[in-house]
Amino acid sequence: MSKENRICDWAENSKIEREYHDNEWGIPNHDDRYLFEMLILEGAQAGLSWSIILKKRNEYKKAFDNFEPSKVAKYDIKKKEELLKNKGIIRNRRKIESAINNAIRFLEVQEEFGTFDKYIWSFTNGKQVINQWTDTTSIPSSSDLSKSISKDLKKRGFTFVGEVIIYSYLQAIGIIDDHLIYCRKNR
Repeated sequence: MSKENRICDWAENSKIEREYHDNEWGIPNHDDRYLFEMLILEGAQAGLSWSIILKKRNEYKKAFDNFEPSKVAKYDIKKKEELLKNKGIIRNRRKIESAINNAIRFLEVQEEFGTFDKYIWSFTNGKQVINQWTDTTSIPSSSDLSKSISKDLKKRGFTFVGEVIIYSYLQAIGIIDDHLIYCRKNR
C-alpha cells in the first residue's frame, strides 16, 4: 500500500476489516440502535477475533431483530434456544444471555438519561478522545476511561462489559479515535 494510502495495520489484510476501519471505527456515532449493536457485537467478540464477528454481523442483525433493544429485551426461553441453534452467530449461552440482559439494562439507561448516547458520551463530556499512536502495539487494551465506564455498567447490571471489551467498544462508537498517526483517516 502506498504511503499516502496507508491505513491502520490491523485493517490492511481483510476487505471486511478495511471497510469497517474506513467507515465506522473511531468515527463518533450517536445513534442508540448502533450503540446497542456495537455493545452486543463487542461482547460476542470476547475471546475471538473481530474479523469473525464482522463476518457474522449480518447474521447477528437477522438473529437479533436488527439490534432493536426493545425487541431483544423481550426474548424468552424459546427465542434463546433458537439463538443457541443458529449457526450464523456465536452460539455461546452466556453471550446470548448477556445480549438479552444488556438489552434490558440499555432500556433502563435510556429511561434514566433519555438516550444511551447521552449516558455513554457523558463520560467524556461529549468530546472525542483522539490518540496519536505510532504503531498498533502502542494502542492499549484498556484505559482509565474504559475502566470507569466498565465499572459503572457493571453496577447497572450489564454483563460482558469488562474494561478491555469497553475499550474496544469506545473505539467502535468513536468515543476513542485510535487511528495511527500515519493512517489516511488522520489526514
